[in-house]
Amino acid sequence: MRSIPFREALREAMNEEMRRDDRVLLMGEEVAEYNGAYKVSQGMLAEFGAKRIIDTPISELGFTALAVGAAQNGLRPIVEFMTWNFAVLPLDQILNTASKMLAMSGGQIGCPIVMRGPNGSAGQLGAQHSTAFESYLANIPGIKVVSPSNGYDAKGLLKQAIRYEEDPVMFLESEVMYGDKCDVPDDEYYIPLGKADVKKVGRDITIVSYNKMMKVALGAAAELEKEGISAEVVDLRTIRPLDWMTVLESVKKTNRLVIIEEQWPFASVSSELSYRIQKEGFDYLDAPIRRITSADAPMHYAPNLAALAIPDVARSVSLVKELMQQYK
Repeated sequence: MRSIPFREALREAMNEEMRRDDRVLLMGEEVAEYNGAYKVSQGMLAEFGAKRIIDTPISELGFTALAVGAAQNGLRPIVEFMTWNFAVLPLDQILNTASKMLAMSGGQIGCPIVMRGPNGSAGQLGAQHSTAFESYLANIPGIKVVSPSNGYDAKGLLKQAIRYEEDPVMFLESEVMYGDKCDVPDDEYYIPLGKADVKKVGRDITIVSYNKMMKVALGAAAELEKEGISAEVVDLRTIRPLDWMTVLESVKKTNRLVIIEEQWPFASVSSELSYRIQKEGFDYLDAPIRRITSADAPMHYAPNLAALAIPDVARSVSLVKELMQQYK
């Protein structure tokens, strides 16, 4: 077991799969000569060469279309977006080609492609570089959406996506997590998509989150523990398919649910999860399902306003305590 940064866990996943299968390649802006905008692909050009580690022009629509075509013709491309905000430009390729071609071709043409890069807010980046895209992408049938919270999960999920998934996989990371360290096994491992993980066992309330908001969820659980409130924390890991059954099993035990996410509130991941749990688990709920999301507004540049816009530990703790007091 080794302690390595999140970015290195991603790099190991790509390296291991590229050594195993010469159909796998990586393309994106600055992934080769510059070693990646966030140094995720550091050293990969030297090992695999310019035919498999490909620097692209600043043209997301163009190189995503190229990768989708390559996937439909037998290769297994990985596309790195410098930020998922830029993936709005090739949305036509994601929505109208990658996600639909298997159905439109009667099962004859698949699209085994992984698109990955940082997602959501990351400090003073302004409104145009701070959108969280899980709920946008999860609304598209035909693709899978992964949003890991730590290096261990990220490596196993990325290897699974590259090696085994025949559907397009959208892999959402975060700039603020790339330096986070996590214990990763020396041996290879894979984590199946569509399975949530209970990161902390508890008895009084279930807290659900994913991606970097898991830090808020676990931080809130630690603070609540000091006050005698035992929170069970569930990491969704995969947004589509959504493992709501693991959440339901937790709610059967705790009878209360709070969801913490970086999405805007309207039609968010928490909206779908809340519907599923109240529909299938209404009799187990002793309180309304509550959630904390980002503010329903574009992200501010000013750091004090940005901090107010996204969930934090203090507000999460306050919400849980309110819920526990009102519905004893």
